[in-house]
Amino acid sequence: MWLLVSMLQGIVENMKRMTSSEAFVETLEKQGVKNIFGIVGSAYMDSLDIFPAAGIRFIPTVHEQGAAHMADGYSRVAKKHGVCIGQNGPGITNFVTAIAAAYWAHSPVVAITPETGSNSMGLGGFQETEQLPIFSKITVYQAHVNSPERIAELTARCFDYASMDRGPTQLNIPRNHFYGEADYEIPGPRHISLGAGAEKDLDSAASLLAKAKFPVIVSGGGVVMSGGQESLKKLAEKLGAPVVNSYLHNDSFPASHPLWCGPLGYQGSKAGMKLIKQADVILALGSRLGPFGTLPQHGLDYWPKHAEIIQIDSNHRVIGLVRPVHVGIVADASAATEALLKRLGALGLSSYNESGMAKKLEEIAKTKREWEAELDAWPHERDEWSTQMRHSEGGLSPRSVLRELEKAMPKDAMVSTDIGNICSVANSYLRFEQPQSFLAAMSFGNCGYALPVIIGAKVAAPQRPAFAYVGDGAWAMSFGEIFTCIRENIPVTAVVFNNRQWGAEKKNQVDFYNKRFLGSNLKNPSFSEIAKSMGALGICVKNLDEIADAMRLCTKAQSEGKTTVLEIMCSRELGDPFRRDALKKPMRLLEKYKSFV
Repeated sequence: MWLLVSMLQGIVENMKRMTSSEAFVETLEKQGVKNIFGIVGSAYMDSLDIFPAAGIRFIPTVHEQGAAHMADGYSRVAKKHGVCIGQNGPGITNFVTAIAAAYWAHSPVVAITPETGSNSMGLGGFQETEQLPIFSKITVYQAHVNSPERIAELTARCFDYASMDRGPTQLNIPRNHFYGEADYEIPGPRHISLGAGAEKDLDSAASLLAKAKFPVIVSGGGVVMSGGQESLKKLAEKLGAPVVNSYLHNDSFPASHPLWCGPLGYQGSKAGMKLIKQADVILALGSRLGPFGTLPQHGLDYWPKHAEIIQIDSNHRVIGLVRPVHVGIVADASAATEALLKRLGALGLSSYNESGMAKKLEEIAKTKREWEAELDAWPHERDEWSTQMRHSEGGLSPRSVLRELEKAMPKDAMVSTDIGNICSVANSYLRFEQPQSFLAAMSFGNCGYALPVIIGAKVAAPQRPAFAYVGDGAWAMSFGEIFTCIRENIPVTAVVFNNRQWGAEKKNQVDFYNKRFLGSNLKNPSFSEIAKSMGALGICVKNLDEIADAMRLCTKAQSEGKTTVLEIMCSRELGDPFRRDALKKPMRLLEKYKSFV
């Protein structure tokens, strides 16, 4: 009885009288929130007013989709929550695309969604909609504040679950619940660490790896999220195992390491694909082995049919979901790697450079040299359409441009990529030395992603050069956020590939629809001149030998606080489509359509 009374007294002592807006903002502060992206709105203005007192910077954006993308980019580089907020109704529905992208990137974004007042919901009032169903399939947790007295509790829970479940959460707050007062206890953040996995599963995995003749490691996003790159280097060296990046996780293993073999998936590394095809054991570390990252590419059906697969992921639901596995381990990627290293040492497996693996290492090096030589000898796309366009219309070959950008990229740069033909081809040329360097829209693949995401990344790491790769179609969706860069002094560089087309879709029209180009050709203004009118530095490149100097100028401009738009005039060459099996040659049964075959 005495203990119960003492506990109750402790709870009462920790509670303070305050308004619900104050309780909300106090909780944000206790969760370590320093930046919130959004557009000002009357629904949450009582809380907004006291953000500065809590040390929270409100970064107003041009569009709410951009705000949520910025929160995504911030979270991925800062390795903490990214937060976005908007006006109820249309402001919140504008979050949807970006929250879906964050969901598939496993980013701990907290979307704060003020809602129509609880006392008028359902009457069809101004800016009213039901906001919970909209996000139900693209968040890992949703909280609805059904009483002002619960605002601190539910705010904290959204932050906790975003971290624990690695994904976006929604905090839905009726606008009238920002007002009133009560006694609140402000919850602190909860940290629950994943371990290395079940002992027997780790034993089985270590045994498989120790016996493997040609193990290959697939390094996924979980390696980046867990900070497991150094442990992975030790494991790869102990096994003498080639390391390939999972799709669009090119920063999960250092490109300068002799065992790095490049990314799998669409427009990935042929060297990595040839090497993984030989694998008898695959260690998928921090990867869900998504279908888009294991599909045939470059004419290679590279995924080995008979390899034994060890899959390690923090989410039990993805273990064995796409590929059948022999050993599945639910664990933190870094902790599991350390546990495997200890077991392999106990099994007597010595380091590869001490155990006569020179022949294997030379095969890896030779395969990589051959791929680099092929890239060097592949300045232009080789299909008939691309050859015709290059000769008739001119412009710089995208592949040559991407190679020059690769050479000129600062070593510590962060790069985001939009979706589209040229940005996808960039997968072959983007190499990184450190984690938190590559930000892509992952399998959601939405346009208008790269610029706002790199803005959020720059807020998280202002000392690092930041570049967004964007095609001209996607650029038209997102370039307004240049205003955010100028207004808020967030200097980044957008590299805009101006080839006057929606390239990915146009490639399908070339291959399947007899070059009937409906909606895929674009007539563009000068993007560099538009940039200048917006207050940014605009540079237009028409020759390959100008790229290195332009990149140096952009990097210097960022260090001086200036945002730049580097417009590169590209040819209408087209890389391979996303999936050749996704379309079929058309069949027309009605007479009036038979000419459209």
